[in-house]
Amino acid sequence: MHRTVDFSQTRITGGFWKHKQALVRRVTTGAVYDRFSDTGRIDAFRFDWKPGQPSQPHFFWDSDVAKWMEGVAYQLAQKPDARLEKKIDDLVDLIEKNQCEDGYFNIFFTVVQPENRFTNRDWHELYCAGHLMEAAVAYYHATGKRKFLACMCRYADYIEKRFVIDDDVPFKTPGHEEIELALVKLYECTGEVRYLNLAKHFVDMRGRDEIRMPDWMDASYSQSHAPVREQRTAEGHAVRAMYLYCGMADVAYHTGDGELQAACEAIFDNVANKRMYITGGIGSSGAGEAFTVDYDLPNLISYTESCAALALALFANRMLRFGADSKYADVVERVIYNGFMSSLSLDGKSFFYQNPLEVMPRMHKRDISVRHRSVNLPPMQRQEVFACSCCPPNIVRFIPSIANLLYSEDGEVIYVHQFMQSVTTIERDGKMLVLEQVTRYPENGKVKIKLSGGDARVAVRIPGWFDGYKGETEKGYAYFDLRNGEEIDLDFTMKPVFIEARPEVVFDAGRYAVMRGPVLYCMEGADNGELLRDITLDSRARFKYGKHAVLGVPQLSVRAWRTVREPNAPLYRQKTQNKEKVDAILIPYYAFANRGESEMQVWHFVK
Repeated sequence: MHRTVDFSQTRITGGFWKHKQALVRRVTTGAVYDRFSDTGRIDAFRFDWKPGQPSQPHFFWDSDVAKWMEGVAYQLAQKPDARLEKKIDDLVDLIEKNQCEDGYFNIFFTVVQPENRFTNRDWHELYCAGHLMEAAVAYYHATGKRKFLACMCRYADYIEKRFVIDDDVPFKTPGHEEIELALVKLYECTGEVRYLNLAKHFVDMRGRDEIRMPDWMDASYSQSHAPVREQRTAEGHAVRAMYLYCGMADVAYHTGDGELQAACEAIFDNVANKRMYITGGIGSSGAGEAFTVDYDLPNLISYTESCAALALALFANRMLRFGADSKYADVVERVIYNGFMSSLSLDGKSFFYQNPLEVMPRMHKRDISVRHRSVNLPPMQRQEVFACSCCPPNIVRFIPSIANLLYSEDGEVIYVHQFMQSVTTIERDGKMLVLEQVTRYPENGKVKIKLSGGDARVAVRIPGWFDGYKGETEKGYAYFDLRNGEEIDLDFTMKPVFIEARPEVVFDAGRYAVMRGPVLYCMEGADNGELLRDITLDSRARFKYGKHAVLGVPQLSVRAWRTVREPNAPLYRQKTQNKEKVDAILIPYYAFANRGESEMQVWHFVK
């Protein structure tokens, strides 16, 4: 078994992720807090809302603010900020003041519908509790302050009493999972085994004796269609599913449950091989924000919620604790540079809830004559806040803690899973080992890893997209015995390549995506004009790599042909050979939709 090296042991010193962390600290954190203030989420913690007043609290508002608090805690762990710390302390004071005597805490079910506490499985009480617990643990680790943690331990004790000891709640498990993994964090923080057992209880009970779901969903929507150890495919709401799988992996890790681990392994393989977009996005259907069937990966109507991508990275990273296998770290890498990173605007102020792989602005007008859309098309522009605003604070908590994805160790070997310019300290046999990564990844693939403070065996992932490594590997990792002061020099040469999908993915048949290293590239109408499907890329031409003059991000350009269209041409005509040579411009997928409404596509025609 491996131990994840906590992000607090790492300082990111430069490159892509230092820029993103600085952006989140400087812009995103304040922007999310301000929008949460504007919408009443922050003031809701005062518990003074009255019927008839505006900004009625919603049953998931606790979780939105809790994730923001967790993200701030991660920032405080790296660098003190008295102003941000006071914002959390003020919220914690309100939580302590308004927590019920029995330990219960939920804004909606205290001030809006107190009579319905723990009566509706799908109304997010346990989900909100989980996010509050995660925030409390993070804040305790960052500051040493125990008040928030004590409040959430009281809440966990009350939940144990109602769901296990008294067993008097009309449902057995949360509709929206999350508390499972949060309880494990509470156990890891406090050493209280009851919290691990409560997490295991919720995992064990799923799919057994569940109450009937509402008419618009079946049991698979909340992963309740079978006991978890019998599940082998990813089903239902993608975010709920991934949070459950994280909880399953956590419980399996701490209890040595081989059956649970096997279920996690099978589910991961189903996702990675049959139900995941090239971006690392998951959840292809807007109906239920859900997985559907194998290879159903449409581009124009892809749902691919930001929270789902983030949660997949968390799940894959947990799987690395069972043993180093690059298939897990490769998925983490695919997610963080593509399907997750696309959710944040380049200026740090706005967000995608959905992350489509194709955009056609004219199609958004297709249902203007009817009240309800026949097809759910994702928004073309990021927004500063949503009615269901789970994604923005998830970004606030994920990017500051991104170094959690870097390393793990098992007492004998230190495993390098991701590449970021950084300095990390790991205690080993009373010595403080220092690993320094010098790299501009993913701008290029040169990575230097230097060990100081002692000797150690270091295993480095060879990215799945790179086929030039000549040494021996084991499950995608190369092993090196380093002495104090020695270093590893690697060069994962990055060149743009065309990627094709399996033929079962019919939406991508005859089309190709372009990747350079771990980064997926797309075309936008802002650079290439309208009707992107009229452009055919030249597979024999050489890509030119540079910097985009407007966006400031990397850019690829390559020779292509565009069909010449006559203004008054008939709707249908014989195939034409009338084409003009053009230079197609591609930008990283994460950078699309930062210049107004524009066509975009990930999958291209190639000759």
